[in-house]
Amino acid sequence: MDNSVLKEYVEKNHLPIVQKGYHKYLTFEGVEDCYTYILKSGVVKASVISNDGREFNLRYITDLEIVSILRDEYSQFIDSPYNIRVESETAEFYRINRVKFWKDINKSPEFQRYVKDFYRYRLLYVMKKMQQMLLNGKLGAVCTQLYDLYDHFGVRTPDGIMIDFPVTNEEIAKFCGISTASSVSRILKQLKQNGIITIKNHRVFITNMELLEDNIIF
Repeated sequence: MDNSVLKEYVEKNHLPIVQKGYHKYLTFEGVEDCYTYILKSGVVKASVISNDGREFNLRYITDLEIVSILRDEYSQFIDSPYNIRVESETAEFYRINRVKFWKDINKSPEFQRYVKDFYRYRLLYVMKKMQQMLLNGKLGAVCTQLYDLYDHFGVRTPDGIMIDFPVTNEEIAKFCGISTASSVSRILKQLKQNGIITIKNHRVFITNMELLEDNIIF
């Protein structure tokens, strides 16, 4: 989606910047916070924790974007809806008091439209993710996640489309609702045998995008 309104806002207001290092958390699910954060640079991961302590990854965020849900306009403190963890060497975030942020949104019709589009886009993403999780099975879920990684980090090379980002089997499992990394390892081995991917220097290369897509219900 078009982030020009958000970009103009952060540049105009000279917001303070918070920096976090690799695998440091910006927010924790359920912990109260009075700020809204906007990703300035870097790669972060949103995830939630189930009642039995298992982590489920929601998505990677790589562009200028609000990374904490705004919720209502009046509460000074709200519970963070999910964990935000830095996955790049460092990440920077704009920080603003959430009540002030809402006031600024309500002053600008353009900003209000942006926020509505932002929530609509996120809702559609979650619905699509649920559909893919429920209908694809384990193989399809892993293929879906590889496609999502390609969309975020794909780089075309002579050897295929390289996912230029280090992702472990355990992390893929957490995106797909698969209980063990060994299950992901078996699926990746199957994809290699079918000529869909190769793995070199700890990077996944998609060598046949059409066959990968054949395993995904879009």
